Amino acid sequence: MSPSCPNCKPGKLCRKHQLMLNSFRENAPKVSTHFSGPSPPEVFVGRIGYPHINSGILAPTTFDTRLDLNNAEDWSRENLGIANVLRLRARLVYGRGKSHIKKQTEVSKITRELAMTHKPTATEFFLKKKPIVSLTSSSIFRPMTNAAPIKKVLLEENTKVLKKVDYIVDDIHCKAVEGLRELYSSKLGVDHLQKLLSTGLLGKKIDRRMVPTRWSITAVDDTLSKQMLDRIRYNKEVDSIRLFSGTFVGNYVEVLFLPGRWSFEAIEAWDSSELDHSTEFSSDFEGFYNRKKYAFNVTGGYYAMRLPVCEWLDNMQLQGTVLVFRRITKEYYAPLGVGVVREATRRAMNGEFKEFESINEALIDMKERIGFSPDLIKEKSWILKEYGKQKRLSEF
Repeated sequence: MSPSCPNCKPGKLCRKHQLMLNSFRENAPKVSTHFSGPSPPEVFVGRIGYPHINSGILAPTTFDTRLDLNNAEDWSRENLGIANVLRLRARLVYGRGKSHIKKQTEVSKITRELAMTHKPTATEFFLKKKPIVSLTSSSIFRPMTNAAPIKKVLLEENTKVLKKVDYIVDDIHCKAVEGLRELYSSKLGVDHLQKLLSTGLLGKKIDRRMVPTRWSITAVDDTLSKQMLDRIRYNKEVDSIRLFSGTFVGNYVEVLFLPGRWSFEAIEAWDSSELDHSTEFSSDFEGFYNRKKYAFNVTGGYYAMRLPVCEWLDNMQLQGTVLVFRRITKEYYAPLGVGVVREATRRAMNGEFKEFESINEALIDMKERIGFSPDLIKEKSWILKEYGKQKRLSEF
C-alpha cells in the first residue's frame, strides 16, 4: 500500500502501484547475501526517523551497461518508456544501513565516495538478509525495491572523480549554495549535484550533514533557479506571446510566455479517481520576487518545472511572465520521480516555440494537446486572471 495514494486501499494496491509491484517481482534479481555489481552510481538517503536515517547504495548484481541509465536525463535521452524504466529499477538492490546525519559509518563513507563519482564503480556487497521485493514509490524520487540491511560494502576499484568535484568537496570553507553554483557552471548534471548535497559533501565543514534525498532534490532545483533569477530580473522582457510544448512518458507540458516582468505559475492536472475519472488541479505561483514559502500544492514539481524555464531565460537573456501547465495522463501509470517533470519541461524548452497574437489563440492551441478549454485554464490560472490588470509606468 502506498500511504500517499488515495486509490490504494488497506491490503489492496491501486492499478498503478500493482503494475509497478508486478514489474518489480518479474524482474527481481536472484541474489544471495553476497554479490558484486557496478553502482550506477546511485545513492539514497531516507527521511524516516530523522536525524537517525537509513542511507545506502543502489547497485545491480550483474555488469550490464544498460543499468547505467539511472536517472530521468538518461531515460529521456534514450527515449525509454515506463516499462523499460521499471525493468531497470527492478534489477537494482538497495543495500542500506542506519546512521546519524552528522556521523560517519563505514557504509556512509562508501556512499559518499560513490556520490562523488560520475561513472559506475565495481562494488562488493555483504548483506545481513536477502533483498525483499517491495514497493517504494514517490512523486519526488525514483522508484525503488529490493531493500536489504547491509553488513559491509567494499569498493573493488578506484572511483573516478572530476577535478572540479574533488576541489569543491575538499573546500570546507565554501558554502553549499556557492558550491552548487560553481559545479553547475562547470556543466555538472542536476542529478549529480543532488547526490553531493544529499550525502553531506557540500557546505562549510561545521554545517555538513546528510540530507534526505527527497529534500535535496527540491533544494537543488530551487537554489539553481534563484541564482539565475538574480540575473533574469535585469533582462529585457519577452516581446511576444510564445508557447512551448513537450511530452515525456505521459506528461504533457505547455509553457506559455507573456510579455512582462518575471512571474511564474505551475499548474498540474491529473485524473484523481479510477472510478469517476474526475480531474484534479493544483497550482502554485510567485510574483517578481522569490517565494517565501514552499510550494505545498504542486510540491517538488513546481521547482522542477521552474528550473528549465530559468535555464532558457538565462541563456536567452530575457525575462517574462510564465505559465507552465502539466497534464498528467493515464499513460503515466507509474510515478518515476520529479526528474521526469524536469525533463518533460526541458523537452518543451529545447523545442521550437509558436507565436500568437492573443492569449486566447495560444490557449486554443494548447487545448489540442492537453484537452482543456481556454475558459477552464483561465479559471485555474492566477497569472491569466491578473495579467494586464495593473498599468505600467510606460503606459501613463
